Parts: sequence; C-alpha cells; structure tokens
Amino acid sequence: MLGICRGRRKFLAASLTALFVPAVTWIYLFAGSFEDGKPVSLSPLESQPHSPRYTASSQRERESLEVRMREVEEENRVLRKQLSLAQSRSPSHHHGNHSKTYSMEEGTGDSESLRAGIVAGNSSECGQQPAVEKCETIHVAIVCAGYNASRDVVTLVKSVLFHRRNPLHFHLIADSIAKQILATLFQTWMVPAVRIDFYDADELKSEVSWIPNKHYSGIYGLMKLVLTKTLPSNLERVIVLDTDITFATDIAELWAVFHKFKGQQVLGLVENQSDWYLGNLWKNHRPWPALGRGYNTGVILLLLDKLRKMKWEQMWRLTAERELMSMLSTSLADQDIFNAVIKQNPFLVYQLPCFWNVQLSDHTRSEQCYRDVSDLKVIHWNSPKKLRVKNKHVEFFRNLYLTFLEYDGNLLRRELFGCPSETDVNSENLQKQLSELDEDDLCYEFRRERFTVHRTHLYFLHYEYEPASDNTDVTLVAQLSMDRLQMLEAICKHWEGPISLALYLSDAEAQQFLRYAQGSEVLMSRHNVGYHIVYKEGQFYPVNLLRNVAMKHISTPYMFLSDIDFLPMYGLYEYLRKSVIQLDLANTKKALIVPAFETLRYRLSFPKSKAELLSMLDMGTLFTFRYHVWTKGHAPTNFAKWRTATTPYRVEWEADFEPYVVVRKDCPEYDRRFVGFGWNKVAHIMELDAQEYEFTVLPNAYMIHMPHAPSFDITKFRSNKQYRICLKTLKEEFQQDMSRHYGFAALKYLTAENNS
Repeated sequence: MLGICRGRRKFLAASLTALFVPAVTWIYLFAGSFEDGKPVSLSPLESQPHSPRYTASSQRERESLEVRMREVEEENRVLRKQLSLAQSRSPSHHHGNHSKTYSMEEGTGDSESLRAGIVAGNSSECGQQPAVEKCETIHVAIVCAGYNASRDVVTLVKSVLFHRRNPLHFHLIADSIAKQILATLFQTWMVPAVRIDFYDADELKSEVSWIPNKHYSGIYGLMKLVLTKTLPSNLERVIVLDTDITFATDIAELWAVFHKFKGQQVLGLVENQSDWYLGNLWKNHRPWPALGRGYNTGVILLLLDKLRKMKWEQMWRLTAERELMSMLSTSLADQDIFNAVIKQNPFLVYQLPCFWNVQLSDHTRSEQCYRDVSDLKVIHWNSPKKLRVKNKHVEFFRNLYLTFLEYDGNLLRRELFGCPSETDVNSENLQKQLSELDEDDLCYEFRRERFTVHRTHLYFLHYEYEPASDNTDVTLVAQLSMDRLQMLEAICKHWEGPISLALYLSDAEAQQFLRYAQGSEVLMSRHNVGYHIVYKEGQFYPVNLLRNVAMKHISTPYMFLSDIDFLPMYGLYEYLRKSVIQLDLANTKKALIVPAFETLRYRLSFPKSKAELLSMLDMGTLFTFRYHVWTKGHAPTNFAKWRTATTPYRVEWEADFEPYVVVRKDCPEYDRRFVGFGWNKVAHIMELDAQEYEFTVLPNAYMIHMPHAPSFDITKFRSNKQYRICLKTLKEEFQQDMSRHYGFAALKYLTAENNS
C-alpha cells in the first residue's frame, strides 16, 4: 500500500513539475524512487509497488544523471498529455449506447473522482479510507436453485471463506432442492463465524412470474429484483452474488466500498464488458435500454434501507411493465430490468472498478479491464460455456477456479482470531462429548470417530424420481469410495429401480467422480440415482455413517441394504416389489433376505436364472458368500434348503449373522461406533432381531459378490493387533448397550457370543 501511495505522490509531483517549474525535475531525480537504476514509471495506470529510494552516492548513477534527466523530461511530456486528456474527459455518466474503452481507472462512481483519476491498478485509494471493523459481519445474498447451482455455490463459498477475515452471514434464496442440499452441507461443515439463513424461492415466484424471460436461469434469474422485500427489514446493506463467481481477494474489500457511496447512490455495479447493450453484435439485435454499455448484475452492492425509502419495488415494476410492452421479454433476466431503471435514473449507480467483476462471457472485452492477472479480484463465469469460454488468460482463470473446486473444505473450519462465534448447540454438544473421551485410551481414535461430523453434500448430481403409487417401491442402498467407482455402471444395468449411494471422497475425488459420471452414458441416462458425497476426514472409513446417510435419503417405503461389490440378479427390483406385497411387509416386521454368492473370476457370465446359478455353483464357478473365510456370516440363510425352496422360509438369528436384507425405511440405523472393517453389519442385524424382526429368505432371489483387491481397512484389521483388540472392546460395549436397552431379551446375544 505504501509503495502505491508513494507512486501517486510522484504522479502529482511530476505533474506540477511539467506544468509549473522545470527545476522541480531535479528535486524529483534526487527524491524519487528508482528501480534497477531507472526511474519508476509515472503512468496513472501503474499498480506495482516501487523499490527503495534512489541515492546519489553511487558514482555510476551520477554519471548517468544526464540520461535520466532526458528520460524524466520525456515522461513529463507524456504526463502533460495524460492530464489534458483527464481534464477533458466527460464528467458524468454516458447517456447513449456508445462504445467506451476500459481502463483500470474505472469504478470511481462520481465525476470528481473521474476527473482526478485517483483509482489506479488493483489498489485502494491513497487517502485514508474507512476500514471494515474487525468483527463486522458481512452480509451476502445468493439466489440458488437446483442441483447444479448448489454445487456452484459451494465453490463460490470456498473462495470467499479462503480469503475472509470477518464473520459472514449468507442469505440464500433457494428452492426446496437447494435448501435441502445446502442446509445439510453447512450444518455438517460447521464453519465458525458463518451464519446461514434461507428464504423460500418458490414463494417468490409470483412476484416475478409475470415477466417473460429467455435467459437460461429461468424464473430464478429475476429474483434479485425482490431482495428489498425478501431480506429482513433491518438489514441495511448486502452484497449480491451470482453462483458462478470466484473470489481472488477478501470480500471485506468489496464491503468497504459501501463507504464510498454518495448522495442517492444505492447500487454498486461493474460496467458490462461486452457490446451486448450497444446493439451491434448481430443484425437486428435489439437489447433492452442501458446507460452506455450497461451494467452486469453478477456482483451487486445494494443499500437496502435507501432502496426501500426510494420505493424500489414500484420503480422496477413500472419500468419493467413499460419496457415489456415493446421488448416482450427479457434476454438477460434481472440485468435487463436493472439497466432499464438505471438508464432512467443514472444517479442510483456507483460504478465499481471493473476488477470486481471480470466477466468471462461470450463477446467479452474483459481483457481490456486489466493489464495483469494479479489485478483481478472477482472472476465471473457468466457464459453458458463456463470453463470453456475463450480468453487469452482462461488457463489462469480456470486453474484458480479448479483450485477452490478441489480445495479441502475441512481446512476452512478455522476460527476467526478475536471474533467470537455465535453459540451453536450442536457444536457445544460435540465438544462436550469429545471432552469426555480419554485421550490416553488405546482405542481413543475409534471412539472419537463416532462423534466426527463429516461434511455432507446430498444429491451431488441431478435426481428426479417419483416412487410408484402402489407403495411397493424399493431403493437399493449402498456406500463406496473411489476405488469401487467402476461398479456403478454394472449395478445400474442390473437394477433399474431407484438407488441411494453414499460416496466417501475428498473434494478433489468428488470432482473426479463428477467428470466420470458426466462422461458415462449409463449413469447420465439414470435420474433415479441419488449420489451423496460424504467428505473424507479422519483415518477410518466410516462405513456405518455412510450407510445411514444413504438410508436417510430415500423416497420409497422400502430399501434393499446392499454393498457396492454385489451385483443383484437381473429382475430383482420387480421381484422384490412383488415379494413386498406377498409377505405383507407394510404391516409386519420382516427382513427379507437375498441370498449372497461370490465368484473369484473377474470375468463372469452372470447367471440369468436360479437354475443357471445352481449349475455354476455345482461346477465351482460360484460359491456361497465367504464360505471359506467367514462361514458364520451367512450360514443361517441355509443354502441347502434354498436350493430346492419354492416359497419363502423363515430362519432364526445366530451369532455373527450378517445377511443382505430388504426392510421398511423406518428400520433402525447402523451403529456408528463400528468403522472400517468388522462387525458393522453384524451389529445392525442383531438390533433388528432385538426389535423382533422376522428373517425370511426369498427363494428366487440372489446377488453375487464380484472380486476386488482387499480394502485398506481389512488389511489394517489383519495386520494390526491393536485394531483387533479395539474392535473386540467395541463389540463388548455394544452388547452391554443392547442389554441395557432391550433388557432380558438381549441376554441371548452375550450367551451366543460366548458360545461361538
């Protein structure tokens, strides 16, 4: 900052020298700053910090004094020309749709500043400017609707959180989809000094639905117009952002610009950086009226209190009604109406420097807005092409965006030093639970994982499914990590019904998954698969948390609790729906067992019938699941009986039983204390039995486990003695909890364990 201010003082000194006293040039030579033996440029566009002062002690510099004198005189000549241009510049807003050249001097917001040319480069003004208070809350409003926009909001928020030093209050105008996704995300993100409030976008539709809009944002692209009415009446100012924004600086710098508003200025906007509103992009192009190039509404500073006093609602509605009589519809949603209002009332706008909204749209002229990418503060991907837009610096912009896209959001959970966060009951309870754990306990990490809050992004991809009206619908539930991604297409081919998947991924892996899914015709053709991202944290695979997340977000009355390594038989979805009716699952506590088999072959001709499966079983191509390493897990299914069974049959619970079952959606959750490998399903089946579920084997259903490399967790279980000791301890504690909860009936679990 000091270097920038010093450069501006030199600009003033050199200007006076050129206009009044030539001898002052000598003073400049001895007092000015030098860099690499040459005078620093005095261009008003200069934004780079300068090197230490020049001293006359060097003999070599003394000898080159005459050369430098000539250089400064030449610069003074250039400065005189620049000053004359600045003084002759139009003092106010432009009143016609004509072209304008961009420079880093834009953004002053009033004529006096324009004439003085005090804004230069990417810096703040030299004089004392009002600072944002250390713990002042910055309010940000975002309109968000749908699955894709919810993903975009996360990247925007990451870029804001990365740079911020102030508490933030996000006001999210969201539809029901975005609210469900983002409410869960922020609740599980638990970022200190961040508050989230939601406003129902669907309730606002009637306010703007009368406006025909051709823009791809649809009706939600008009909702920024009604923020004065939507946001709390005591909220005085807010920064409004599009979802396709990336911040490269602290948002507090933008918040501070509110202090520069004067008179009746109530809107802070950056000039549009394309020729759209000039009407010369193609033949018969007829845009809405705008002041000069118009303004882009991707970044808006709103003085809400003044706008309300000015009757903003009435102002924009009257303008829209008048213009729609001839324009018929908007092309750029709310932006067209904002510009039409400003055209009639130019005093409303404070023009922000263009680096606060560098627009990477089609036909953009944003490259004229900056001389170096380090000048940028906000990047706006406002082209439908998004990252594929053409710009000579697009690689830099893309890399910046991808950095935040893949940035570990857990690292943004940092406290703001000196700014106390609002009391959060969930956070306090979590801290209390963690404080009760003994850190010297050898199983501390296992116990701690039970209380770890994992950031969760529901419905990462578009989801659209209405359950069957006959109340027999079944959702396949499973969980996976990145190393099982290849199973998704195969499962989708085997199961045509709805699927709920919890994926345990890092932020970077989530983007790899997104690219994988978007490149798969099979996955993109399915809209009934819910992908829920649970972000990685800690050293264990939280298998039961993942199952619970997938179970919680189903829309059908029944669910098939499977694992990602299994392929269900062809037609299993329809068979289960019929079985639900046949066995009256709606009115009885039953768990329908789908017998599990396995193959050791990576290439398998999948059996299309039970008869074909039995033949492969006899030939040794297939085996009953885990018969050679963990017989007890599925032995109670009674495979010998299943071979000839034609009707469902009941089996009894036995120790270590862990079948794959179909149950009602109200069944108990999995116990979170079991992480990684071991006892995660066994404990759940035990609890189903304790709640008096009846286990019924389906005679014509089957699933086959496909081979894969051992997981990291099973490797730890096999190689780490302490891992096995802790698992045994957790089992005993679970059984004790069962006895306390279910009383005398649960004693059989302790007895069965001792006898096994």
